[in-house]
Amino acid sequence: MLYFCRMAVEIKNKKASYTYFLTDDFTAGIQLFGSEIKSIRAGKASIGQAYCRFNAGEFFIYNMYIAEYTNAGYMPHEVRRPRKLLLQKKELKKLEKRLKDVGVTVVPLRMFIADSGYAKVDIAVAKGKKLHDKRTSLKEKDQARDLGRLS
Repeated sequence: MLYFCRMAVEIKNKKASYTYFLTDDFTAGIQLFGSEIKSIRAGKASIGQAYCRFNAGEFFIYNMYIAEYTNAGYMPHEVRRPRKLLLQKKELKKLEKRLKDVGVTVVPLRMFIADSGYAKVDIAVAKGKKLHDKRTSLKEKDQARDLGRLS
């Protein structure tokens, strides 16, 4: 009898909370090819440079890196192609309304494999931080770490 162990795949965008003020967050599905999901399950993906925006009424994630799967055959996928995000209509309308503000963008926070086996991505509406905001974030993070060491 064979048992398959599902490893927890979680790819994070660690710089997002440092670079942006994050407000609303959503969980979206991703439309992928078969070789792409296999690369994600192997942990060979990155969302550090990725961003999201609308194109012809549909919501896409751009510049997300998914490495080519070695056993993909004669037609491997493009590593940085735009991939469609799957959201409900009310969520799409809310995002479209929020993106009309100046200086607001949508960034991916983490990509994971759900219990259902599908790849999902957590996205958040973000507004860029200024340099002094980043310094205060670092100061708060250092103070929290020092308090943790004392305890």
